[in-house]
Amino acid sequence: MAELVDASVLGTDRAICEGSSPFRPTINLIMKVTIENKKGLTKDLKVFIDKKTMNSYMDDKYEEIKGSVNLKGFRPGKVPREVLKRQFGKAVFNEVLDKVIKDTSTKALAENKIKPAGQPKLDLKTYGEDKELEYTISVTELPKVELKSINDIKFEDYSVKIDEKETEKRIKEIAKNQPNFKDAGKDTKAKEGDLVVFDYNATVDDKPFKGSEAKNTQLTLGKDLFLKGFDAQLVGTKIEDEKIVEAILPENFPEKELIKKKAKFKCKIKSVKNPEEVKINDEFAKNLGAKDLKDLQSLISKQINDEYKNSLDRLSKNQILKQIEKFKVEEIPQNLIDEEMKILSQGMSEEDTKKSNKNFEEVAKKRIKVGLILNEFGEQNKIKVTEPELQAEVQKQIRMMPGQEKMVMDFYQKNPSAIASLRGTVYEEKILNLIKEKAKSIKKEVSKDEAEKILKESQKQQLDDELKDQRKLNKKIDTKKPIKNKTQVKENKTKSVIKKTKKVSKK
Repeated sequence: MAELVDASVLGTDRAICEGSSPFRPTINLIMKVTIENKKGLTKDLKVFIDKKTMNSYMDDKYEEIKGSVNLKGFRPGKVPREVLKRQFGKAVFNEVLDKVIKDTSTKALAENKIKPAGQPKLDLKTYGEDKELEYTISVTELPKVELKSINDIKFEDYSVKIDEKETEKRIKEIAKNQPNFKDAGKDTKAKEGDLVVFDYNATVDDKPFKGSEAKNTQLTLGKDLFLKGFDAQLVGTKIEDEKIVEAILPENFPEKELIKKKAKFKCKIKSVKNPEEVKINDEFAKNLGAKDLKDLQSLISKQINDEYKNSLDRLSKNQILKQIEKFKVEEIPQNLIDEEMKILSQGMSEEDTKKSNKNFEEVAKKRIKVGLILNEFGEQNKIKVTEPELQAEVQKQIRMMPGQEKMVMDFYQKNPSAIASLRGTVYEEKILNLIKEKAKSIKKEVSKDEAEKILKESQKQQLDDELKDQRKLNKKIDTKKPIKNKTQVKENKTKSVIKKTKKVSKK
């Protein structure tokens, strides 16, 4: 549990602990807890610790510091209690008070099975040296959530049947993007689609520049990948030809003083190669990492299936979340509603936020309810996110940004909040996967075309729902004013609630 009382409020002086061992009380913690009000989610717990227990904590602390305090005129470990008390009494008491409050408040909440929805507030009633300690904990607890209805959830569990023609079509597309070339005859003139290999020397205003020479440069004519208009000037050339090609250097050219200047490239053609159709056979398959053509067909079929299955699985999970939204939760903590409403109103003026408070509250309650239910299900089923699972998700994010792997890795290493958000994503995914196992699935096998139609209709419905929510939130808002948080209406709200409730329930 997080620290309930700030040490600075209690006036604790930590200097006496420098170099000493951690504070480990050896006495048994004895306390009396009375719940002042038992109705509703707001609870006041009166905690009482008798004078004898408090003095035992004090004795234990003095014994701890005796061996580490050095005072002139006394041997280490032989400083009398009275001297220690005069020198460090206030600091010792404040540290003991801090420690006892943390220990007892944690125990009081745990023994009464109260999961705080946010940070509890403390009010010290009686405290002091050689006195009993009495204080109250004011806390809003998370509501009890009933999960029996989860077994009644129904969702469509899709599998996609991939036709052989789809697999063959995908393989042909791959082959088309990996053309082979064969040497053309010595007198064959290059045309669009041919591969030309050449050496060049370039100048600007008859002067060479950095990078103005190159050997064995390869260009597939017609793609215009080198410099704009360069390819077309090599059309019609043949082996041993020399050709002067003129081109304008681009805006991203490294030598800034040469940007947009005309350069002359003296090209010596070394070879011309004609494209030939790639033969789709075992050799082709092996070049792509498969064992043979049959294995490649199997891999491509699975790849196509996965592309649709992943999207359809998300659709199934959305169906589950929609049904969870209809579950009943008797009371939702107001502090969680307030926090969620702040997220919903990000980027809006204070005036517009006030006008739309009622609609914000309705949407916030729905999202918090889903988060509470998912979190309770996760806790009851002891769902945890392991370090390997978290690292696997990081690697997944890295693979989604080819060429920027280091930047993505550095981002996660330097931003603990980003890792925490990723952990929440994995946690929610594990919860929904387990709910799918317990809920009632309606098996459906569909073709690729049917899958595309289902996903298209789902996207349209989701967009309509988002716009409906947005219109509802903006009902009383001046529509001429831009809403900066438009994309936040749907994204990551359930995850934010799960993260909050999971955090406080662990305390």
